[in-house]
Amino acid sequence: MLPRILGWAVVLGTALVAAVLLWPQAFGLQNQWVAAHVVALRGAAAVCGTVAAVALAFVAIPRATRTFGIAMSLVLALFAAGNVAVIAARGTGGSEVAPDAASVTILSWNTLGEVPEAATIAGLALEEGADVVVLPETTEPLGEEVAIAMRDGGSPMWVHTVAFDDIAKARSTTILISPGLGDYEVVSALAPGPPGNTNTLPSIVAEPVDGDGPRIVAVHAVAPIRWELRNWRSDLDWLAEQCAGENVIIAGDFNATVDHFAGRGIDGGDLGRCRDAAVQAGAGGLGTWPTDLPELLGSPIDHVLATPGWQVDAFRVVGELDDAGSDHRPVVATLSPAG
Repeated sequence: MLPRILGWAVVLGTALVAAVLLWPQAFGLQNQWVAAHVVALRGAAAVCGTVAAVALAFVAIPRATRTFGIAMSLVLALFAAGNVAVIAARGTGGSEVAPDAASVTILSWNTLGEVPEAATIAGLALEEGADVVVLPETTEPLGEEVAIAMRDGGSPMWVHTVAFDDIAKARSTTILISPGLGDYEVVSALAPGPPGNTNTLPSIVAEPVDGDGPRIVAVHAVAPIRWELRNWRSDLDWLAEQCAGENVIIAGDFNATVDHFAGRGIDGGDLGRCRDAAVQAGAGGLGTWPTDLPELLGSPIDHVLATPGWQVDAFRVVGELDDAGSDHRPVVATLSPAG
């Protein structure tokens, strides 16, 4: 009798843990240690769940452990299937529509401390027709090199950089903005921490000088490693505040998936009033990090989001440059005024 009771206790405990890790936002745990990491890698979690379910199916072969093996295998299979269902619902394709005169194309690429060459970044930006290029972990000199290469390619850009210090290139973020969007000025603080910036790694808030045009935010939130969890949660809160306005485009490395945004949306938005372009375009299940995992197994932590005044015409995760050196894949979104 006791082994049977213990067996069912293990099954029920595993089922509870699986439910928490499958949909931690239902328990308010999406931003907590362990749950935040597992839910960030739904594809990998599905593979692990499937492997464990198959392994426990063998436990069901002996008569003495058959019920336990079947129950555990079923729990883990449901966990794997649930993750696959979420990935499928968010999309694994994307959409592509030719941009028009009113549209804005945004390219975001964390360069891992400037590993890809300026020519590679500029070539991608020119190929995509980017009006805004967001480059976390990129210093001003490389940003200027990219801008010069884009100017030579027929697409001049203004360069803005915020650097917290010169100790590491990860402490710099650069944004390039086409003059066609008008003049922009950086209004975010040049020092870490709210109310003016993210805590550990810099983000950039750029406002149009003439007041006509979207607020553009280049994002680099800190990763949710254990000693940075408080700063990571604070970063996401601050970014949600930047999306509380009427006309905002925000892009970059959030070190968070839409699961982690849960509870920070208002008026139907995913983060503040901003909605995720990847999910809108049917590509929200594709991972952008790390590049040594297939897109279906990776984590979609690089985003482009915009307020409801913008509609998503196209979005894609660029997988052709996985050998360029960065551990992040670029993402490209084309937005146009809604209606």
